[in-house]
Amino acid sequence: MQQRATDFNGAISALVTPFLNGEVDYASLEKLVAYQLDNGIKGFVVNGTTAESPTLTSAEVSKIFSMVRAQAGVNFPIILGTGSNSTAKTVETTKKASELGANAALVVVPYYNKPPQRGLVEHFKAVAKDSEVPVILYNVPGRTITGMTVDTIAELAEVKNILGIKEATGDIKFDQELIARVPKSFLMLSGDDPTYIDFLKSGGKGIISVMSNLITKECSRWTDLMMSGKVSEAEADFKKYLKLIGQMYCEANPIPVKWMLYKKGIIKSPEMRLPLVTLDNKFHAEITAEMQSLGLL
Repeated sequence: MQQRATDFNGAISALVTPFLNGEVDYASLEKLVAYQLDNGIKGFVVNGTTAESPTLTSAEVSKIFSMVRAQAGVNFPIILGTGSNSTAKTVETTKKASELGANAALVVVPYYNKPPQRGLVEHFKAVAKDSEVPVILYNVPGRTITGMTVDTIAELAEVKNILGIKEATGDIKFDQELIARVPKSFLMLSGDDPTYIDFLKSGGKGIISVMSNLITKECSRWTDLMMSGKVSEAEADFKKYLKLIGQMYCEANPIPVKWMLYKKGIIKSPEMRLPLVTLDNKFHAEITAEMQSLGLL
């Protein structure tokens, strides 16, 4: 293992992939990473769903990772998204994470296949067994249809080399039950921006976030406030941003957040790769007004 669980506490950005004229816009990516680092982000996920991972080539993933690593530094926690709905392919790409120098692999629940819970257990055990880097489970039934149960996650939490979970159901009762079942050393990261404060109140340790691409400083501040026991202050400040956070999901992620980053001037274009398309014009005025009200423009 290259990192321990404590290295991944706090706000971690699931980086978007800027595109320009069909190609990865590396100049915008560099600007985005600098913005994140300047505003206190604690880690990055490269090649997550927010990066439009299904549309990236392996060569692009390698180049993006290498660029982010060079910019962030050798000791900065970087997680590589490696999951798919093929166990063999996931094992192969997770090995690539080690070769690239990732600190952990983020492995999503296999989508479309709809495996039973025992199939999920065997899938993640196989990936963890053959991985040289720690594995972080990713539970997001809103995208994968199948989700892991508390029993399944609790079983996997005991498996060597499975470090923790990005838990993105947005169901705080589920999270609370899970936190009560897994070892204290098992890393609990939120994957649901709107419920982040409640997740931390329940005992979570951080987040792999979409919103932190744009409101990096704020995400870091909320985490610090919560960890220092200033819950009311964190809740009050978080509440100011709830409308904006909701707007980040008015269409499929990362369509809205890329448009917001473009509007703020951090990336040159809100361009997406098909089958995703840029933000519908009907959302532009309201989002612009909210960004202006929060001092983001």
